[in-house]
Amino acid sequence: MVKIKSFKGIRPPMELAKEVASRPYDVLNSAEAKAEAGEKSLLHIIKPEIDFDPIIDEHTQPAYDKAVENFKKWQAKGWLVQDNTEKYYVYAQTMAGRTQYGLVACCNVDDYMNGKIKKHELTRPDKEEDRMIHVRIQNANVEPVFFAYPAVKEMDQIVENVVKNNKPVYDFVAEDGFGHHFWVIDDANVNKRITEIFANIPALYVADGHHRTAAAARVGLEKKAANPNHTGNEEYNFFLSVIFPDNQLRIIDYNRTVKDLNGLTPAQLIEKLNKSFEVKEIGKEIFTPSKLHNFSMYLAGKWYSLTSKSGTYNDNDPIGVLDVTILSNMVLEPIFDIKDLRTSKRIDFVGGIRGLGELSKRVDSGDMKVAFALYPVSMKQLIDIADTGNIMPPKTTWFEPKLRSGLVIHELE
Repeated sequence: MVKIKSFKGIRPPMELAKEVASRPYDVLNSAEAKAEAGEKSLLHIIKPEIDFDPIIDEHTQPAYDKAVENFKKWQAKGWLVQDNTEKYYVYAQTMAGRTQYGLVACCNVDDYMNGKIKKHELTRPDKEEDRMIHVRIQNANVEPVFFAYPAVKEMDQIVENVVKNNKPVYDFVAEDGFGHHFWVIDDANVNKRITEIFANIPALYVADGHHRTAAAARVGLEKKAANPNHTGNEEYNFFLSVIFPDNQLRIIDYNRTVKDLNGLTPAQLIEKLNKSFEVKEIGKEIFTPSKLHNFSMYLAGKWYSLTSKSGTYNDNDPIGVLDVTILSNMVLEPIFDIKDLRTSKRIDFVGGIRGLGELSKRVDSGDMKVAFALYPVSMKQLIDIADTGNIMPPKTTWFEPKLRSGLVIHELE
């Protein structure tokens, strides 16, 4: 069973929320962040390299020092203010007319270390270390991680009552068109009951933010080791999360483009694909995969439907059933000689939020030679993989909308 807690959030005044809140650190490069950051934007804290002209390396000490300076400055100016009492919060996001409601809470480091917070991706040590430095120097979780939990009717009812009976403290539409809505739960009895409900939930699942989760947990362990009077109740034993019911979340497609045909002509490629797929030429009109094990391919100005033949996948294997596995086993490795998706320079990945038109655009530009679109992974598949201790292949899941950073921050002391 998992342990969560309420906390004294550090957050912007109502009238500044839209100005302070920003996209996460890892969806913008430094130049994009510099162009996007207004005076009060959290980007100055999570991507401090943008405050230098020219932009400096984000992994250098001056950048880290600037992050600390800016965090203190934002609080001194009243752009970020800490709540007086511990509470939970509700954070909702709206995309394309659909809203999902998450609980903002602090999750437990020990739950992560003991496998009660389950992951489905491997992390890279260099990215983990970078995020650890930010948590360590700020003594805070400045950006939240994105978790899922098995939906509970009583929690659904609590969130519904909060939303129905209280005005949101933040309610705005960001530049990308996504709505962000935020409520404070001030009722101590309700907050107490939320903690009790989660004490009966067996596991949480990392949806987005594997590196931030690992980094937060490792900093918590560092602080534990440095404290001879450690009890387990210190604030550093917990880290900032937004936890959504699994039945409200949708994963969108995460697609692939390949730079060359590995010496093949388009006709030779199609001939090889015919061994593992039913290949159907669609033409100029964009083709979207219609179900699991159906792919779309854009090649030489045309769209194709590829449907996996029986025997090329294993629906009884949580990894073998994934379309990313089929594509790697039947196409990328044997035909294109791309063996490691993490390191190959011949493949690129395109989040489905950009639309399939982005795939044809990249191929038509000449930057890529072929593109493959996949049917999205389901939450059930993600949970099955996490529950069995398996790890998804790289670049399998894309969650949208992303959490906005800066709506609330958790201090570790």
